[in-house]
Amino acid sequence: MNIEQTLKERAKEAETTVVSYLPEVTGYPKTVLEAMEYSVEAGGKRIRPVLMREVYHMCGGTEDSLIGPFMAAIEMIHTYSLVHDDLPAMDNDEYRRGKWTTHKKYGEAMGILAGDALLNYAFETAIQAFEAASAENLAQTAEALRVLARKAGIYGMVGGQVVDVEKDGNFVDEDMLLYVYVNKTSALLESCFMIGGILAGCTADEVQTLEKSARKLGVAFQIQDDILDVIGDEQTLGKPVGSDERNEKTTYVSLHGLENAKAKVKQYTEQSIELLQAFDGEKEFLTGLMTWMIDRDK
Repeated sequence: MNIEQTLKERAKEAETTVVSYLPEVTGYPKTVLEAMEYSVEAGGKRIRPVLMREVYHMCGGTEDSLIGPFMAAIEMIHTYSLVHDDLPAMDNDEYRRGKWTTHKKYGEAMGILAGDALLNYAFETAIQAFEAASAENLAQTAEALRVLARKAGIYGMVGGQVVDVEKDGNFVDEDMLLYVYVNKTSALLESCFMIGGILAGCTADEVQTLEKSARKLGVAFQIQDDILDVIGDEQTLGKPVGSDERNEKTTYVSLHGLENAKAKVKQYTEQSIELLQAFDGEKEFLTGLMTWMIDRDK
């Protein structure tokens, strides 16, 4: 299987799903609605909704009308986090994927509001899954909504971002470093895996296995990001390398060295994929995509 080609196909399908849930750009709040649309359609590989649907199918899920709202919601949450990350008070970035960042195009106030709107609309969108839910899976849909909220909030992505911002990347020990990796990076991936399993009818133990798999994948992904900052090619990455060292940031590489970091990425990736062997469904593309995410050079 050609993973990159298949990813393009699955990402195009996910893109269609995500865009179909965006609100109509009209009325007095037209500007923020336009900024929301601009932010979501600015590009990206749609990895999170693709992963969510692949896990859903692996676990036996068949109703795209049930998983679709959650696929759109996770991408809206991911996009809002990027919009806010780019703001002057955070990373102060003017470009993302070769285009103006949302606040640069629409102004700082509208950038804040667009992020707020995307986060709120993500939950309006996810709630639409109840319309497709049968009487038997109403509880599963409610549990999926709970996971989505928790992993995006103070016990997930926001919590990790708070520590990262507060410490400016200078973590006091490895526990704090891993806390940021698990929450800032892994939490939304955990949400994708868990929601896919929950909506497909997995048991609590199976959902916990999916959470562990995604957590290891997320940490491996972030350590690989640290590695690329040391050995990556600037032209391929599209950003300067060596910034972590220049800014004296704590990373897995700075704590354990390059070779140990590479070994840890390999170990976590293998463990992540091994956990999925407990599931009988088709997983060739899913595990191939997980490996591709870690083996990337940008």
